[in-house]
Amino acid sequence: MNLDDFSDLIERPDGGIRRDAEERRERLGVAVGALGRLDELGEWLAAAQHSVPVRAVERPKVVLFAGDHGVASLGVSGREAVGAYELVRAVLEGASPVSVLARRMNVPVRVVDAGVDCDPELLPAEVVRRRVRRGTGRIDVEDAMTADEAIAAMELGIAIADEEADSGTDLVVLGDLSVGGTTPASTLVAALCGTDASVVTGRGGAGIDDLAWMRKCAAIRDALRRARPVLGDQLALLATVGGPDLAATTGFLLQSAVRRTPVILDGVVSAACALVAQRAAFRSPDWWLAGQLTGEPAQAKALDRMALNPLLDHGVRVGEGTGALLALPLVQAAAALAAELPERPAPEPEPEPEPTTPEQQDETEAEPKG
Repeated sequence: MNLDDFSDLIERPDGGIRRDAEERRERLGVAVGALGRLDELGEWLAAAQHSVPVRAVERPKVVLFAGDHGVASLGVSGREAVGAYELVRAVLEGASPVSVLARRMNVPVRVVDAGVDCDPELLPAEVVRRRVRRGTGRIDVEDAMTADEAIAAMELGIAIADEEADSGTDLVVLGDLSVGGTTPASTLVAALCGTDASVVTGRGGAGIDDLAWMRKCAAIRDALRRARPVLGDQLALLATVGGPDLAATTGFLLQSAVRRTPVILDGVVSAACALVAQRAAFRSPDWWLAGQLTGEPAQAKALDRMALNPLLDHGVRVGEGTGALLALPLVQAAAALAAELPERPAPEPEPEPEPTTPEQQDETEAEPKG
């Protein structure tokens, strides 16, 4: 697999359509700029959909890639190692924040087990049947997975993106269900942005104390040493310091851009995968929105590198696509306003003066002046 091929397959949203959407916006009854960023969102959607006026977002879906990360055994996460299974079960049982919101918004949720470290029999077959491996290696001292597993994970993400596009999903809310996932994600961001571990190390979704932060920073520092020699090869980078869930997310993002499916990113994990995808195909970020700012320094650095401006800043760091799902109503509102607001009536043309006859012209010239 050569990820550079995606650079030729991915095109930007139609610039001509976006200009048409901007011109239509100027004809609406509400003054340009009065709706703030909703105008920009509506125009972006129109270009992505290749449609003016923009169509309503009617079939969104939450897609969550799940996995455990071996580095969690170092105590770098607020959750117990090998705990992704519990996160998956909570989503499937409707007891997690993203499940509550998705139920309220009537948005289906799809969970894909790429690397959860549990017996397959503990999860439904449709969730676990494509698992690449159980957990990952400790990225501070060993590779997360083999090169073949990285390819398999990438192909998994590509297949999921194709399935969603083929089924009519018109926008994806992307998230993760991982334990220890912010550590490899931060490592990827630091490696691709050329920064030190301390610059990207955050507190994670579950929150950690100062001692755990120091352990996490040290793990990222050691993983960075192993990542730098393979920076030129995105697949090797994901195999070295990523994991099957991160590789699957990267493949999903790239193929979604190929299939012209808009995606809302959630937290630091999806942002890190997006940064890897951007390195493979520089046009791919044009198909993504940053749903929210989590407070994770690695996420902020990745979004800045991709020039993605978050829609929300509420400090939601629970993960699971929750913050990105909160941004979905804004995108839907932008589509509705762009499509349904009436245009201003065209001004009535001024009547043309009636032509004068030769007799009228003579009378005008014969009138005394002064």
